[in-house]
Amino acid sequence: MLKIAICDDQPDELNIIYTYLREYCVSKDLKAEVRQFPHPDELLQVLQKENFHIYILDIVMPMISGLELGKEIRRLDREAQIIYSTTEPQFALQAYAANPINFLVKPISQEALFSTLTLALAKVETEDETITVKTKVGIFVVSVGNILCCEYIGRGVTYQLASGEKLHSLSSTQSFAEQIGILLGRADFLQPHISFAVNLRHVELLTREEMRLRGGISVPVSKKQYTAVRDRYLDFRLAREGQKR
Repeated sequence: MLKIAICDDQPDELNIIYTYLREYCVSKDLKAEVRQFPHPDELLQVLQKENFHIYILDIVMPMISGLELGKEIRRLDREAQIIYSTTEPQFALQAYAANPINFLVKPISQEALFSTLTLALAKVETEDETITVKTKVGIFVVSVGNILCCEYIGRGVTYQLASGEKLHSLSSTQSFAEQIGILLGRADFLQPHISFAVNLRHVELLTREEMRLRGGISVPVSKKQYTAVRDRYLDFRLAREGQKR
């Protein structure tokens, strides 16, 4: 499902954009979750556990500006589509540090917002592919996009999720690669070490010793595989950036 976040400290502006968004979704027959945030701190707290596909951010806000908020969103999620809205057009140049898809000057017209949303949707991947994880507690259906990494422990797989939760699968006679074969068959998953696999979408830093993921999680990189891991990660990033253009 498409997820959209609006952050604006002006209640009237927040409601106007929310109303426009609902009208757009109805006109396009889109299933979407639209969340309103009257303060950037509230959105930042939610971002520790979940992502949105599209963000519509006011620039002039208390404590944390929309510019700072956009940079933090971009640090956490390189794939998100950011739309800025403001009464201060002089911030337009600074706003592009977060690589937004557009910059809308208030009062925002329905036509301008609809046009920008159409452009954003063309760049958004909303397909929510899932995998089934069997644990001692029960059977869980997990969104692939929410998996940060996997670790092979005790003949089972531990899945580290973006929410901070960990799921431990039942022990199996299959190898680690066989148990996570569905993930390794995807372009966005990579096995940098014999006992680990990572979701490349959540990688923030790559060195010869580790891959640093969102939330400060560190996954080791095999010395013998570093060059292959580096090349694969670069290819993935370049492909993603090419798609955005």
